[in-house]
Amino acid sequence: MSRILVVDDKEMMRDSVATMLSRKGHTVTVAAGAEAALAKLAERSFDALITDLQMPDMDGLALLAEARRHDEQLPILFMTAYGTVETAVEALKNGAFDYLTKPFSGDELLVAVGRALEHRRLIKENQVLKAAASPAGRGGGQTHRMIGDGKCMTEFKGRLARIADSHGTVLISGESGSGKEVAARRIHELSPRSSMPFLAINCAALSTSLLESELFGHEKGAFTGADRLRKGRFEIADGGTLLLDEISEIAPAIQAKLLRVLQERSFERVGCSRSRAVDVRVIATTNRDLPVEVTRGTFRQDLFFRLNVLPIVMPPLRQIIEELDKLATHLLEQVAAREGRPVKSFEPAALDLMRQYPWPGNVRELQNVCERAAVLTSDIRISASLIQPWLQSRTQLPRPAAMIEAQPLSSDLQAELGVVCDGALTLEDVEREAIVATLKRNHGHRQRSAAALGIGVRTLGLKLKKWKEQQIVSESL
Repeated sequence: MSRILVVDDKEMMRDSVATMLSRKGHTVTVAAGAEAALAKLAERSFDALITDLQMPDMDGLALLAEARRHDEQLPILFMTAYGTVETAVEALKNGAFDYLTKPFSGDELLVAVGRALEHRRLIKENQVLKAAASPAGRGGGQTHRMIGDGKCMTEFKGRLARIADSHGTVLISGESGSGKEVAARRIHELSPRSSMPFLAINCAALSTSLLESELFGHEKGAFTGADRLRKGRFEIADGGTLLLDEISEIAPAIQAKLLRVLQERSFERVGCSRSRAVDVRVIATTNRDLPVEVTRGTFRQDLFFRLNVLPIVMPPLRQIIEELDKLATHLLEQVAAREGRPVKSFEPAALDLMRQYPWPGNVRELQNVCERAAVLTSDIRISASLIQPWLQSRTQLPRPAAMIEAQPLSSDLQAELGVVCDGALTLEDVEREAIVATLKRNHGHRQRSAAALGIGVRTLGLKLKKWKEQQIVSESL
């Protein structure tokens, strides 16, 4: 249920209100005065605050103003005697949610608290939707289903169901496009937290400073442009689940803060030194081999151990190829529903061809093929001849970049890059040297360099950030 903070200097009134709310299943915290209430507000989030208007150390109006510094959307209800109704009206003008005139009945209290909690629920729902729709959010409006009833998928779903029943941290690893986020959402939907928020954030999409603010929030005035308090994903997802997509891409400084959240279940907003308690289940995904990243020194070993409590390895599509027919049918139905067109299907010969393909892009690549086929064919049945050219461009699985030996470069290109290529360079080495050479040629101008390389400025910045953290390029770039 909801967390409610009750503040009153009179013990009998304080305990009476707390008892009535507790009987309705709410988690109630009590404070004997405004100062004690502010200390509790600084430590964790509440869904409603009920306070007496007249208290000796600090009156309710002063508490209202101070409470707004901790949580601008917190609904605050005042309890007031007959002689202070005018003051209560003034409190409403200053942002209080409602007031109760003493003496009040238990039903009056519960009705007022119910309205306040519904108001809080709508605000939180709006925050979750905004966070899911932000550029760093992932898939908030999509339909997520796990398709397949073969032996492998049945066993996999059973494992997810067992993991969902716990509260432990989950690490999902697997190839790109294999459905790691779908698995994360299924865990949340089957868990005791299913009625609470599910938020996702793509760790690779944001710079270190922006990611820190997105995860932990910031205080007003914490940095230039921070004109108001902003809650982070951990605070918004309190009680629910937070998906950290591409966890291997976060910087060492954020890794340290994330480790503390997992260890102590508390964090600090940017610009604040006071810890706030939080109850969030963390699910992390990666398409990298994290033990290898630990060996390289790019990922903290202690953080890996904290994340790897309940590990899951997503099977690539080629290992569950018996599910391809059902997956393809489901994906074609999705396209038809979205486009308002008749549902199309693959001919048997087309399905045979698709089963022989290794699908290096996994389900995401299959989704692209299904959508392309549904849009481009004018028939209700999709032929093998239509999709065959799309499946011939890659006849074998790509090896990781670290395993690919570059072909010897021309002497002119070697001179341009400033390297001597003996055939042992990896593709990443060649890419890095080309980027560095282009930046030098453009005197460090990133926009011109990105345009010359045919990549986005953000992509260029992320690559440079990673290489600087690995100390393999100059900090001046």
